[in-house]
Amino acid sequence: MQNLPKTNLKDLTKQLENGKYMLFFTADWCPDCRFIKPAMPAIEAEYPEYTFLQVDRDENIDLAGEMGIMGIPSFVAYSDGQEIGRFNNGDRKTKAEVENFINSLASTVEK
Repeated sequence: MQNLPKTNLKDLTKQLENGKYMLFFTADWCPDCRFIKPAMPAIEAEYPEYTFLQVDRDENIDLAGEMGIMGIPSFVAYSDGQEIGRFNNGDRKTKAEVENFINSLASTVEK
C-alpha cells in the first residue's frame, strides 16, 4: 500500500482523476487502526481494481478536515476523480465490514 504524502483536497482530486482508489485514513496512535492494519494486505489483494493509499490523518489533518473525516480508521473510495463512497466513523472495523463496504461500491461504479 502506498503512503499518501501531505496534500490538500484540490491536489488529491487531481491525483485521483484516472482509475479507482481507496483511501485508508489512519494514525499510528489509533488502536482501532492497528486492529485493521494486519488485514489490509489481504483486502488490498482481493480488490486489485483499486489502488490503496494510506493517509496519515495527523500528517494530513487539513485534508481530513476538508473531507469531513472525523473518525479513524476511515475509508473513502474514488473512481475517476469522483468520490463514490465512504466508510467513515471512529468505530473498530473488521475485515468483513471493509469487504462489505467495498462490495457495496460495485453497483455505484458500473456503467
